Amino acid sequence: MASEAAGGTTLEVLRRLESGPRGLTGTEAAARLSTHGENTLPERRTPSWPRRCAYALRDPFTAVLLCLGVVSAAVASWGTAVVILALVAVSCVLRASGEHRADRSMAALRELVAGTATVVRRDDTREPPRPREVPVTELVPGDVLRLGPGDLVPADVRLLRARGLTVHQAALTGESAPVVKRAAEGPPGSGGPDDSPLCFQGSTVATGTATAVVVATGDGTRLAAAHRQPAARRDGGAFDRSVHGISWVLIRFMLLTPPLVLMANAALRGRGPETLPFAVAVAVGLTPEMLPVIVTTCLARGAALLARTHGVIVKRLPALHDLGAVDVLCVDKTGTLTQDRPVVERALDPAGRDDPEVLRWAAVGAWWTLQLAELPAPDALDEALLEAAGPVGEEYDGVDAVPFDPVRRFSTAVVRGSPGRHTVVVTGAAEAVVERCTTEPGERDRLLALAAGEADAGLRVLAVATADRPAGARGPDPRGLTFRGLVTFRDALAPTAAEALRGLADRGVTVKVLTGDHPATAARACRELGLDPGEVRNAAQPGHPLGDATVVARCTPEDKARIVAALRAAGHTVGFLGDGVNDVAALRAADVGLAPRSAVGVARESADVVLAEKDLTAIGHAITAGRHASGNIASYLRVTLSSNLGNVVAMLAAGLLLPFLPMLPAQVLAQNLCFDAAQLAFAHDRPGAAALRGPAVLRPRSFLRFVTGFGLLNAVADLATFAVLAFALDGPDAVDDEAVFHSAWFTENLLTQAMVMLLLRTGRRVEGSRTPGPVALAAAGLAAVGLLLPPSPLGAALGMTALPAAFYLLPAVVLGLYALALTAARARYRRRQP
Repeated sequence: MASEAAGGTTLEVLRRLESGPRGLTGTEAAARLSTHGENTLPERRTPSWPRRCAYALRDPFTAVLLCLGVVSAAVASWGTAVVILALVAVSCVLRASGEHRADRSMAALRELVAGTATVVRRDDTREPPRPREVPVTELVPGDVLRLGPGDLVPADVRLLRARGLTVHQAALTGESAPVVKRAAEGPPGSGGPDDSPLCFQGSTVATGTATAVVVATGDGTRLAAAHRQPAARRDGGAFDRSVHGISWVLIRFMLLTPPLVLMANAALRGRGPETLPFAVAVAVGLTPEMLPVIVTTCLARGAALLARTHGVIVKRLPALHDLGAVDVLCVDKTGTLTQDRPVVERALDPAGRDDPEVLRWAAVGAWWTLQLAELPAPDALDEALLEAAGPVGEEYDGVDAVPFDPVRRFSTAVVRGSPGRHTVVVTGAAEAVVERCTTEPGERDRLLALAAGEADAGLRVLAVATADRPAGARGPDPRGLTFRGLVTFRDALAPTAAEALRGLADRGVTVKVLTGDHPATAARACRELGLDPGEVRNAAQPGHPLGDATVVARCTPEDKARIVAALRAAGHTVGFLGDGVNDVAALRAADVGLAPRSAVGVARESADVVLAEKDLTAIGHAITAGRHASGNIASYLRVTLSSNLGNVVAMLAAGLLLPFLPMLPAQVLAQNLCFDAAQLAFAHDRPGAAALRGPAVLRPRSFLRFVTGFGLLNAVADLATFAVLAFALDGPDAVDDEAVFHSAWFTENLLTQAMVMLLLRTGRRVEGSRTPGPVALAAAGLAAVGLLLPPSPLGAALGMTALPAAFYLLPAVVLGLYALALTAARARYRRRQP
């Protein structure tokens, strides 16, 4: 354990680990990796195929089917029991294989966002150590690594040096506040997770930097011990909750069906227990037993397609559901709507007129400050000035420079001017520069008002002043300056942001900007991108409701999380895009957390979806993929439930009206199996444009009304077919044979279900494609089975027979009328949709 390996002084710990401040060599690290294994948490064992199949029985529909099969076996209805148990077996095998493929795909996708750590290693003992990035999985005890703000602690470590280090370790202790860590000498106090010299895997660096030695990896970490305990299951999103609500309504109806059928037949027909297999088969006919298979397949295919085509990694498979339901997306301004760099907008003289000379002097100051300052690393404003002004500054000789200081709020450069004279160039905040200038009475206030007006327009302002000094003057004296003017900057817009915002709006997604920037700056960027900022709210002002604002400025991390929670409480499905430590709370509060691959480790780990780039276009693709998957699942539910409900209602009515059962139990179950197999095609369908324009949310009441309405229409068509068949059996050329009735209705039912698959789905054939889609092919196959199975040997084994030619004519007329009614009802339903 880490506490044992880290006991003693720092020197004792290094000796015990056979390491040192210079780190390990590559050869030593490779040897230890083979001994200790990869630095990964102990994964829960991959379930075997029998175990996966057993897990599938936890699905409520599958469990109910199993119970009905056992009931059939208990009353010696062996044919019904065999078919039901075959349905259960097929469902379990299909779901297990789908989950196996999904797990394999997700394991491959997670490797694309695997974390790295900065370690100090040497090629051999004679070489000097140098920092290098290595995968976290390759860390070994004795490695010396460096930590900085936002880093995840990749293993249990003992601090060697630390500067201002605080860590979040809520994953281990539940503490919400960061904990101070010090590289203290001596043994740890209690071995607990609050020991100052120790940092544990799963913690996050909040502030400061540190150098530490790895004392435990993999199974030996404290987090691994906690990981062995059962993990709390994350609740599903809005789409999952809707599906579960609908499912339990159907299950209750299924459980009520057998006793209702038994009582009705006993009271009206004098048939009691002998109708139990038929009642069980009717209940099975209402079950969408392929739902788990369809859900798993749709989500796994959508996640794999996103990773392959757009570099978007869905870490939590059900998050694809939630992406499809997102109607509010919260983003930051910088790096999302704008690039993380400013560009020069204008250069103004003291009167507010354009003056390129002001830009030239500002660029001269930036050039020589970069050349002569102690840290010659350009900041964003320096780069923008030099890019806008072109090659300036080299015509002077630099003398001295003082870089920008956040306390003084200005920088100073000195260059040689005329013989014996030097020119001092000062650039910085307007207040700091103006107060060092020589001005007339009232001029100072006017200049500050000019700068404030530009800032209120959403621009960043840099004041420029110069002074002429004797060459012998000591140091760059920034006093008695002449005010030259202002240089204003705007944020460079992200190239794809405007188009991406339009695309999100077309998809019914409202974008909200939560930023720590100035309100006017955020509003200006939104207007330039075509996004109406409305009334910009300031999070720092108490008493203002923030959830309904398009732009909220001056946001703290707590404000972002609070706004996201308020939007969810208002009934929205919220996505949040963040990439910093300050975004973690909001990422976890959202329905879907999104982070770019370049985000800090803790943000990337907290996110449900990882993007190749911080780009709204990729989010649009991800939302479309989520709606694609959810639309196919919704299509399957609409088709199967409306068709099954109609068949069940028709069977129950016919069972009471006819002197014999309208279909044998084995025939009902065989028909159900054929229909379910055909509907696997919905996992490969392409939803139409209407299904992608709005959030993919199933509203249970509306959905149940749809299923009930189209189910009753299906029941009317079935009962009309019953009437036609009954008339044909009792007519002048009657064929007094129940097998003919069963066979004719079996054929009609599969043809009806094939028609429903085509007319009630949301998918459409791809424009320009001459090949039918997967649903059309499956429907054609289902119709072929309906026509060919009754006269086949398998049909004879199920109690069916070949039909006389005349028996195809009248049901065909009923089918034609049903197709017209179904088309009209579908058109009326779509017109009534908002």
